[in-house]
Amino acid sequence: MPKQIIHSEAAPRAIGPYSQAVRCGNTVYLAGQIGLDPATMELVPGLDAQARRVFENLRAVAQAAGGDLGDIVRLAIYLIDLGDFGRVNEIMADCFTAPYPARATLGVASLPRGALVEIDAIMHLE
Repeated sequence: MPKQIIHSEAAPRAIGPYSQAVRCGNTVYLAGQIGLDPATMELVPGLDAQARRVFENLRAVAQAAGGDLGDIVRLAIYLIDLGDFGRVNEIMADCFTAPYPARATLGVASLPRGALVEIDAIMHLE
């Protein structure tokens, strides 16, 4: 099954040797997104703004692949402060409707560019 590289100008360009997403058949693997503004490639300030920007970035890449956030089946959320778990849950609830994707949340020591949150995803398309 050939892989297809997915790219969206509405999401930040990759800041390393990776693709925004890769599609294999009906499955799309979305690279981790941090709260970078795609126009400036600068990190937006604060947890709420970063989390919302992350979901906007994921949505842009998902749409470039022919899907949307509702097609995501698994998320992995990386937080430098697990005390932010509840707030990220609230922001996620604004972006998704039930049934929600499966999810893991991990505490990490640091993230690229000093980000407070990073999220990657797996999406399934019919």
